[in-house]
Amino acid sequence: MTTQATGAATLQHRFATALPELALPAQAAEAPDPRLVVLNEPLARELGLDPDRLRSPEGLGLLTGTVVPEGATPVAQAYAGHQFGGFAQLGDGRALLMGELVDADGRLRDLHLKGSGRTRFARGGDGLAALGPMLREYVVSEAMHALGIPTTRSLAVVTTGRGVHRETVLPGAVLARVASSHLRVGTVQLARATDDVDLLWRVADHAIERHHPEAAAEPNPCLALYRAVIAAQAGLVARWMLVGFVHGVMNTDNVTLSGETIDYGPCAFLDAFDPHTVFSSIDEGGRYAYGNQPPIAEWNLARLGEALLPLLADEQDRAVEIATEALGSFREEYAASYAAGLRAKLGLTACDDLEAIERLGTSVFELLQASHVDHTSFWRHLATAARGDSEPVRGVFLDLAGIDAWLEDWRALCPDADAMDRVNPVHIPRNHLVEEALDAATAGDLAPLERLLEAVRSPFDPVPGLERYAEPAPADFGRYRTFCGT
Repeated sequence: MTTQATGAATLQHRFATALPELALPAQAAEAPDPRLVVLNEPLARELGLDPDRLRSPEGLGLLTGTVVPEGATPVAQAYAGHQFGGFAQLGDGRALLMGELVDADGRLRDLHLKGSGRTRFARGGDGLAALGPMLREYVVSEAMHALGIPTTRSLAVVTTGRGVHRETVLPGAVLARVASSHLRVGTVQLARATDDVDLLWRVADHAIERHHPEAAAEPNPCLALYRAVIAAQAGLVARWMLVGFVHGVMNTDNVTLSGETIDYGPCAFLDAFDPHTVFSSIDEGGRYAYGNQPPIAEWNLARLGEALLPLLADEQDRAVEIATEALGSFREEYAASYAAGLRAKLGLTACDDLEAIERLGTSVFELLQASHVDHTSFWRHLATAARGDSEPVRGVFLDLAGIDAWLEDWRALCPDADAMDRVNPVHIPRNHLVEEALDAATAGDLAPLERLLEAVRSPFDPVPGLERYAEPAPADFGRYRTFCGT
């Protein structure tokens, strides 16, 4: 294993060493005039990186991939994936894995660049990224981290001084992000597609070592790995649903084996509650709509099971039987995670009447959808109702008799308003505020971005002076659409 110093930290190359078939050496495109837009100083320190050094020409070179530590070899990772249901062999077309860092807690973390230029996997793309989409990932991933949802993290966004041609010419940028790893369901799928069982074993062993070491002690480590990924993804998607997050592109290459959220392209948070909500401009059939996320996660995990079959048993029929039985735990895992989260959102963790809580949950979402109620604001208003003032809640419903009856049944279970405020955010990256911040930043004004980041990093507590960051979108904001940025 090779290591390279980057200031006070050490860059390792475990992925490239363990899986050289899936690691294509690549070089970043030139950044003629790199300028730091935003730097996550707490994360930098957590990784053992000096923020001041990252601001230097050498540091900006590391963050854009144009200055590579001596002896290091950045790689583009190869993987496959089902994209909108169709299988394809893929890879990092505009990204580089610079290597791995050991953070302050001894955890191994990938340092990965997005928008760093074309690789052999670019499939006709230019390999570049515009500033706006890279800042979107920075903002939303920081919000998810503050909400306690497993996620990749954003370390920095650097403009390159190069224009990127989309509908217009936009400032180019590179996002430096950090993850427990970038191993995906698609990584396993590609290994299986090669018919190289040794490679498939090494991918599984690497995933166990990186993310689920307890599986190594089990009688069937690969089955234990599969079960661990199922549990991690079930819990992750339940958390998405509870805060109204819509990923937008749940292809299997965007499903991590670690259970972290990855790839914030056409993602957004619900405004008015509606399970049919789709934000992605390319999801014309609604495959990845908000309400479809749990069954899509199960479908993706079925594809992981198929890829792992040669490692689960010697005979195909027995391997299918084992994988099917394991996948059967997804719905139970998801239901348990979601039910526990909903119980907390309702302030009813001290209540033992689970049937009553389930009925309340079902009926309140029907009321929310019928009246087009803002999802995030509702839960904060509900805590106000638990303190005795029901008018903020009643004021957003068309069916007053329905919500009054619901509130009466809910209050009878003695909700805890303070506990509700600890799990129901007041600040999320609201779609109109994200667009406002990205447009301003693209034009050179970072103040709205800084205010938005201040708000989303304090998701559960109102911030004086940032009251508008807790308000729903204005009525004239219209239907929101997001784009992948390529």
